[in-house]
Amino acid sequence: MGKTAVAAHGVGRTYRSRKREVEALEGVELDVRAGEVVAVVGPSGCGKSTLLELFAGLQTPDAGSVEGGGLEQCAFMPQRDLLLPWRDGLGNAALALECNGSSRAQARRDAAPLFKRFGLAEFERSYPRELSGGMRQRVAFLRTLLSGRPILLLDEPFAALDSITRASMQEWLAEALQSEPRTVVLVTHDVEEALFLADRVAVMSPRPGRIVAELAVPFERPRPRRGTVTSTAFAELKERALEALGQ
Repeated sequence: MGKTAVAAHGVGRTYRSRKREVEALEGVELDVRAGEVVAVVGPSGCGKSTLLELFAGLQTPDAGSVEGGGLEQCAFMPQRDLLLPWRDGLGNAALALECNGSSRAQARRDAAPLFKRFGLAEFERSYPRELSGGMRQRVAFLRTLLSGRPILLLDEPFAALDSITRASMQEWLAEALQSEPRTVVLVTHDVEEALFLADRVAVMSPRPGRIVAELAVPFERPRPRRGTVTSTAFAELKERALEALGQ
């Protein structure tokens, strides 16, 4: 792996209102190297999404510091696909290029060749309402990729999908990252998803979130899903991750 792409050094974040104060993160230490895929897992409300927003520069830490990151380096993909209903699939994906200064026509021409590579051929002129959940997520991911940013921040990208579609999309994402390598920070509740996709898994505690364990994943990417998730080594690693979550 390369040098540090984005990192949290002793990061703390507290949300304050007139009625209450909520400490979301406390002393978070996480170093993501260039070209690495790091998954962050933890219980609901532990600050995983907050950490992504800090990396993206959408929030500022109350304690500690963030190295690298920011909107010039990071593309953020939230849980919801946020596709524009009045734009077809190609138009939604090409929006990232338009935001970078391309004309609408040029952006569509540049985005079109990627539709076949990412399994979206023949859906260029389909509107979001005509696409399945998995197809919508593919378009949203392609839009994120076309931003040209070297770091992708993915916040539960498959959370709304059924288990069969989710497994298929995990394989698709692994292949997509093989053809278009990026540094990735993936937030997920799914330990199996984290271990299947990532080079390293960071486990967070309940709120206030801290990194309580980091597990290196000793499988080369991309990984055949069936052979990987059914292996003894994978089962042992999953057990270690679940034990860390239960601490």
